[in-house]
Amino acid sequence: MPKITYIDQKGISQTFNVENGLTVMEGAVQNNVPGIDADCGGSMACATCHVYVEESWFDKLPVPEDAEKDMIDMAYDPKKNSRLSCQIIVSDEIDGLTVTTPEKQT
Repeated sequence: MPKITYIDQKGISQTFNVENGLTVMEGAVQNNVPGIDADCGGSMACATCHVYVEESWFDKLPVPEDAEKDMIDMAYDPKKNSRLSCQIIVSDEIDGLTVTTPEKQT
């Protein structure tokens, strides 16, 4: 099972095994990761699962769709490495992925 590391704004790091086929957001919710609210449940109707993807991983992920980019524009403090964690599907290819939560969610 791939390992995903979640880091909060205080620098506290937690690594969890997340089942293939789930999203990074679902892995966070299942493991009570603070800072990923997931208010819409993964339907890409909010930006409360916004994360910053570690730079070394950003180009290894599929390119975000326009709808995700639009939603990120409404997130708190979007950056070039911002993604919605509900749109990142866990697979063996992203084993070791590290994401950081923003200071707050919108």
